[in-house]
Amino acid sequence: MGPYLLGLRLSGRRVLVVGGGRVAQRRVPALLEAGAVVTLVSPSVTSALDDLIAAGRITWLARPYQVGDVDGAWLVQACTDVREVNAAVAAEAEAKRVWCVRADDRDASAAWTPASGRVDEISVAITAGGDPRRAAGIRDAVVGALRDGTVDARRNRAKPVGVALVGGGPGDPGLITVRGRQLLAQADVVVADRLAPRALLDELAADVELIDAAKVPYGRALPQEEINAILIERAREGKFVVRLKGGDPFVFGRGGEEALACAREGIPVVVVPGITSAVAVPASAGVPVTHRGISQEFHVISVHVAPDDPRSTVDWPALGRSTGTLVLMMAVERIEKIAEALIREGRSPETPVMVVQDGTLPTQRAVVASLSTVAERVTGAGVRPPAIVVVGDVVRVGQEVEMVRAERVP
Repeated sequence: MGPYLLGLRLSGRRVLVVGGGRVAQRRVPALLEAGAVVTLVSPSVTSALDDLIAAGRITWLARPYQVGDVDGAWLVQACTDVREVNAAVAAEAEAKRVWCVRADDRDASAAWTPASGRVDEISVAITAGGDPRRAAGIRDAVVGALRDGTVDARRNRAKPVGVALVGGGPGDPGLITVRGRQLLAQADVVVADRLAPRALLDELAADVELIDAAKVPYGRALPQEEINAILIERAREGKFVVRLKGGDPFVFGRGGEEALACAREGIPVVVVPGITSAVAVPASAGVPVTHRGISQEFHVISVHVAPDDPRSTVDWPALGRSTGTLVLMMAVERIEKIAEALIREGRSPETPVMVVQDGTLPTQRAVVASLSTVAERVTGAGVRPPAIVVVGDVVRVGQEVEMVRAERVP
């Protein structure tokens, strides 16, 4: 026969733990989190348990188990490495009608400690017939599904309200944050940019309203004012709206404008940061944006207009003088004029440059050049947006990493 599962409220109730080894070290923190008043009986304890004792969080009786220790306990954990001691503890508990968990013998145990986990207000406990490893594996799968929204989060009675500005990461759908994926699974309406991870949209329930904000450079795009209006209108209808963006919503994502528009209309807004492509894409190509002894700073620039365009607000002379790494967004179509400006303002023509297209995606590819050759190389390779341009000596670090890796691969 299977167990009868029950959730125990242990707050303020005495729990006896016999044994001070690794099993007790795992179980005591969970008991404390539940509010239990823990008494630990053991001649010695692990350093982690010693820290809890020193902090006054548990009472330690530094001696072997004695008959009578069970008195006053609501729950007993027999965790010693001596079978006879565990059996004696369990026998006393049984005689006094106190539930006892034996760590050494699941078949002789009156109760089992489940593998447990918590996601928001949901608690998960798995017993798996008393097999702790199997229970932990199932627990991890269930908790993971709750966190990433694979389990239907839209049935949650406490579903979020208002608007969530969610950063989807640099492209690979696996790089969205856990919180971002969780909120996406709870959405009634999703307003997505072109650079948002498209694979995530395929996971949405059939009744989720999907609005394509496009944002194609120099092509069709939903005006920002209209996007703001949609967020506000749908939220006022009582729907939970997720504004899904590529990268981070506050890094060249106009998330600040959308947050302000919603706040001015009294719409609750939550911001979920994302991994910005300015750092993730160079990293995916093996290039660190900072490296000890080479670059202690990096600059992220959106080059939506060329350096010689009167509308440009970028301080190109300062960037030319800087020795820091430059990460250029929306730069591919203006790379020739960018390279000319940087050389003119002081950067060496031999400064290494890497251009990474489709960063973090299966179609990712990279072109390595120098400032003097990058325009020709990009044109010859047919590089197209979306792409990130990295300028600086850190590109050589990435090349060195690849060389060392290649030498070590049989």
